[in-house]
Amino acid sequence: MPIRADVRALLLCGLTVLGVASLGCGRGSPERAKITASAETEYRAAITAVLDGWHAAAAAADEEGYFKLLTPDAVFLGTDAAERWDVAAFRRYAHPHFARGRAWRFKAVRRDIALHPSGDVAWFDEDLATENLGPARGSGVLVHDGATGAWRIAQYNLALTVPNAQLAEVMRLVATHGSAPVPPAP
Repeated sequence: MPIRADVRALLLCGLTVLGVASLGCGRGSPERAKITASAETEYRAAITAVLDGWHAAAAAADEEGYFKLLTPDAVFLGTDAAERWDVAAFRRYAHPHFARGRAWRFKAVRRDIALHPSGDVAWFDEDLATENLGPARGSGVLVHDGATGAWRIAQYNLALTVPNAQLAEVMRLVATHGSAPVPPAP
């Protein structure tokens, strides 16, 4: 059955309005400039340097160097369910490790970095070789400060990887020790 001309006009008008409105939404919106290929290469190198430098600062017990690579409102998620720290709480936890002359040694053995087309935000995941934890994984978000050109870590999530074949055993151990996710803050 053919659509009446007035209904067709209304539908086309509505679709046109939706199409125009959607131009400003989502990834790659026209209001935000897209980074060039050379800028993307430069940003990836800078992000790699920040993450490698962050791990190196921990290994060298450089507390100031380590924490300056975090945004003021950064969050560190540790391997325990209770370890969700803002910068001040994470520093309180980490300070004794740095004060004894050596914090921890993590080396990225694989890393993948994704950039938002605007070049303002990046996210990553990395497989880590560690001295005390065994194989681990880090993931997180970095933000770019357009005024200084610096990249800073806004979130880092440290996780232990568990082979699927051992997952049931690990779940039993966790249940035995009463470890459960921390309830949300009031």
